[in-house]
Amino acid sequence: MRKISRASVMVLLALMLAFTAACSSNGNNNNAGKNTDTPSATAGADNGEAADYTFGEGQTFRSNDPVTYSMMYSDHENYPYREDWRLWSAIKEKTNVSFDLSITARTEYENQKSLLVNSGDAPYIIPKTYDESAFVASGQIVPVSDWVQYMPNYMKAVKDWGMEEDLKAKLKEDGKYYVLPGMWEVSGGGYSYIIRKDVFEAAGVDVTGEEANWTYEDFYEAMKKVKAHTGAKYVISDQFKGESTLNIAAVQYGVTGGWGISNGLTFDHDKQEFQFANASDDFKAYLEYFNKLVKEGIMDPESFTQEDDTAQAKFFKGDTYVINANYQLLSDFKSKMQVDGAELYMIVQPGGPKGQLQIETSRLENGIMISQRALDELGEEGFIKMLRFVDWLWYSDEGQTLSLWGVEGETYTKDAEGNIVLNPDIYYNGMNEGASKQLNVDFGFAGGVFAYGGNTKLKTSKMTEGEKDYFNRTVNTREKRKLAPPIMATPEETEQMDLIKTPLIDYVKTMTLKFITGQESFDNWESYKAQVEANGSARYTQMANDVFQKTKSKLGY
Repeated sequence: MRKISRASVMVLLALMLAFTAACSSNGNNNNAGKNTDTPSATAGADNGEAADYTFGEGQTFRSNDPVTYSMMYSDHENYPYREDWRLWSAIKEKTNVSFDLSITARTEYENQKSLLVNSGDAPYIIPKTYDESAFVASGQIVPVSDWVQYMPNYMKAVKDWGMEEDLKAKLKEDGKYYVLPGMWEVSGGGYSYIIRKDVFEAAGVDVTGEEANWTYEDFYEAMKKVKAHTGAKYVISDQFKGESTLNIAAVQYGVTGGWGISNGLTFDHDKQEFQFANASDDFKAYLEYFNKLVKEGIMDPESFTQEDDTAQAKFFKGDTYVINANYQLLSDFKSKMQVDGAELYMIVQPGGPKGQLQIETSRLENGIMISQRALDELGEEGFIKMLRFVDWLWYSDEGQTLSLWGVEGETYTKDAEGNIVLNPDIYYNGMNEGASKQLNVDFGFAGGVFAYGGNTKLKTSKMTEGEKDYFNRTVNTREKRKLAPPIMATPEETEQMDLIKTPLIDYVKTMTLKFITGQESFDNWESYKAQVEANGSARYTQMANDVFQKTKSKLGY
């Protein structure tokens, strides 16, 4: 496409603004390409009609002429791409927009993304991005925070839901961010423990009466009762190689572990500094807890080495009574239980020494990168038009509902209270078990490329009644945590820190399992601490704090 000169663009933008129905509160709509020190510009959240399309908050984006945007597409093996999905025609009918898809198998998506971005050949829209950090230095990704003022639905969500603090997590050392994250009005329940409620209650545990105030020590006492009642070899034999359990328990002990081990740092909001948590007294107490579970035969030591299906088989056969999972697995597990009368129940995550804390703090999901190629080839006017389409599809209530549930009257209806009711012949997420069709497989809706983010009503609309109950129990009984600031290091600083972090965290992971399983004695704790420091923990922490001191003004500290 012919590139438009900046002078022409400014004239066109002036004409566009003359026709807008509403302007931003400060009236400045010309911030594109300018740096902002906050993660959301407040200017330009405008509505109206441009030269050849309509857009705006609460308004359907529609191009007068057909338009096609190139996009990467992660093809999931559980609902493989189909050209005739209703998803594609529904988007086209609403917006007059089609996609030129670069389709890649989910398992190869990250590799293909790296190849295309680094070569400068990436499609315009790059969704399903969990970590954009590796692509920033290439210059092939637009610093999209310079352009969000042209996205009225995105800006409305940021303002109405107070997302400014959340978005700081995406800032890079230049004070900009390079991905449009999916945003939820509220955080989710996250991973916890599915238990055999029937067995716990038979052992004398009042699950629903006690779980709101449970700490990990209380959970230990409950599992002890189950072991004594059943005579089982183990009460819990975990899946995910224990990574999820170590992650969620670490939060309650003020440390990091499992999937969330990251760099071993936690942030002290009172002192406004990072500290290396994984050689502290808190970390020792955390390891001693799991060592106690293993030593007393409550937790299967194979939890940290076995494959998921092995752990699940033990649970399904009734050999164990606790397993870590998310709620989406619960309905599947119910159908696979081999024990008559088994009652499965997901408890709220236990609290710990640091309080009764919510595990999930970030309300951000994976997101969308926009390639520099899009700006180069479309020119500023065409680029803004494409952003407004992205804004509608991924951030408006209408677009989000379409992506998740499909077309009203075809795949769903609404009840008298305005709640989504999925057609009875369509299955999704535990709803309408045994239905002949599936929302994602047969129609293309509710897929991971499009359907993430939204308000609380939309979030809970895809939950079964049981999941809504779990979600509400979590929100009502667990305390929100403050978000830690990002470490906004330069590429050079990041490289130096990674050289320390990789061997340091590898050592911590190795010793974590040795302490838990009893291969290493806690008598050698001081030796462990000395080796952690020898591996660079103090230096790494100092570097993190130096970066924070340099950049904290951009973060509002």
